[in-house]
Amino acid sequence: MSPPAIASYEDLLAAARDPARPATLALAGVIAGAPARGDPPSACVRGLAAGELRALLDAFFPALAARADAAGAPPAAPSGEFTEFDDLVRLLDEHAAAPSPESRWVARAVATACAGADHLWQDMGLPSRAVLGALMRESFPALSARNHADMKWKKFLFLQLCEREDVRACTAPSCGVCSDRGSCFGPESGTPSWFARAADRSAGGANARREG
Repeated sequence: MSPPAIASYEDLLAAARDPARPATLALAGVIAGAPARGDPPSACVRGLAAGELRALLDAFFPALAARADAAGAPPAAPSGEFTEFDDLVRLLDEHAAAPSPESRWVARAVATACAGADHLWQDMGLPSRAVLGALMRESFPALSARNHADMKWKKFLFLQLCEREDVRACTAPSCGVCSDRGSCFGPESGTPSWFARAADRSAGGANARREG
């Protein structure tokens, strides 16, 4: 049985200071997605030090900050092994728009979601890939500019790690002649994660009631 979430996606957005911000949507999605990953509430965003989860909730979802105390201290290792986590965090931290607690939290949320099996925007619980693009431009502008060919984000981030280690990630001489180009570029089909869809339906129902 999966551990419970700190709060549902809907509750997080209802408590958010700025529910429309890409960073808010990303943090809400990763926090709410912890049960699906098998992570306990205290490790809903991997790599946070003791006290950081409460600070995150207080900054973005203040009405829910006390729930961090009930979650307890972060475990030594969250559920499942993800060997690239620290390297991804380092890459994102180095390319943050500005060093800040928020940039730390968003970097660790992105790296947490990179362990998932779907497109990164889906693993982050975002409503669309466009929102992920906006998050990257806002939080990691240098990395966003480097992805000028619009490579799929998870592929792009892991490619950056390979290039740092001088590991050739592809046998093709260039992306333009690669027979598998579609796996790295092009549309990312699929639907938002179940909790993002539920929140959209809830918001649509509320809008319909207001308009009726």
